[in-house]
Amino acid sequence: MQRRTRLQRELSLLAAEPPPGISCWQSGHRADRLRAQILGGADTPYEKGIFDLEIIVPERYPFEPPKIRFLTPIYHPNIDSAGRICLDVLRLPPKGAWRPSLSISTLLSSIQLLMAEPNPDDPLMADISSEYKYNKQLFLLRAREWTERHAGE
Repeated sequence: MQRRTRLQRELSLLAAEPPPGISCWQSGHRADRLRAQILGGADTPYEKGIFDLEIIVPERYPFEPPKIRFLTPIYHPNIDSAGRICLDVLRLPPKGAWRPSLSISTLLSSIQLLMAEPNPDDPLMADISSEYKYNKQLFLLRAREWTERHAGE
């Protein structure tokens, strides 16, 4: 019951006052399945891209973080080819930083920030991380190409 009430409140707040470049909605009839879109930020290689994400809200939410993954392929050191995201707020302590006070809106904003500022020191994709650190121009070129190919409007 607590999960459903909280989710309804979060979704109506997201609909009324979405963070810039982010939208989120219920997917179908299941309250525990959400979809989101994040627009690639200006002055990033993801600019003008529209990235779709899937959010699965666990039974124990908000005491357990939602599972979020990219459905749109993205060239990024912290996001793997299955769309999984390496971000501390998506994991429970002690390895993660999830807290029940965080919301889906906060998580999506954190993912949007990670897109703009990758963390090459905690990669899921070691080769992309190395490219980001040592050949940033090539990384930017490939990330732009992927964005145009997979996330174009």
